[in-house]
Amino acid sequence: MTESTSAADADRSVDAHARAELARLRGSIDNIDAAIVHMLAERFKCTQEVGRLKAEYRLPPADPGREKEQIERLRRLAESARLDPAFAEKFLNFIIAEVIRHHERIAGA
Repeated sequence: MTESTSAADADRSVDAHARAELARLRGSIDNIDAAIVHMLAERFKCTQEVGRLKAEYRLPPADPGREKEQIERLRRLAESARLDPAFAEKFLNFIIAEVIRHHERIAGA
């Protein structure tokens, strides 16, 4: 066996290991993404109920005090989970904007 053949075999072995590890990690990522989608769907089911209650009692679609509390809470959770709190806040702001849009639509219905 030549030195170049031995190196080529080692490269194939590393490549096979890397491909297997990538596949394993990507499978985990896919499972996490699916869980996130299902959890968001459940969250939005609850916020739809909130929107209906707000509409029934003529409450405003947005609740800045609650939103501020949620952002602060999520930032603390992110810090304890070693997730960038700024990212967590952006993510929650995106969700809040969508919830408010739903509440406005429900109130106008």
